[in-house]
Amino acid sequence: MNHAPTDLDELIAYEKKQAAIEYQHEAWADGISEGIEPEILAEAAFANALTELVRRTGEDAALGLLDKLREQIIAGEFLPNRVLQ
Repeated sequence: MNHAPTDLDELIAYEKKQAAIEYQHEAWADGISEGIEPEILAEAAFANALTELVRRTGEDAALGLLDKLREQIIAGEFLPNRVLQ
């Protein structure tokens, strides 16, 4: 099967995103099973992710991600039936 580099890059990025989502689901389930409230898990996850993003790519990249996420929330992309697929 022949893939253009962009097709292969997109496939790799998709597979990485799926693996990351699975890791996050596992961590979330572990936290819930330990009695940690969803709001606390979410705040900790956001804080950790943003700290790492700022450290690795800078404040502008983190702010860009927040802007993108805000638009996705407004568009309804995080409703239960539309969670990252």
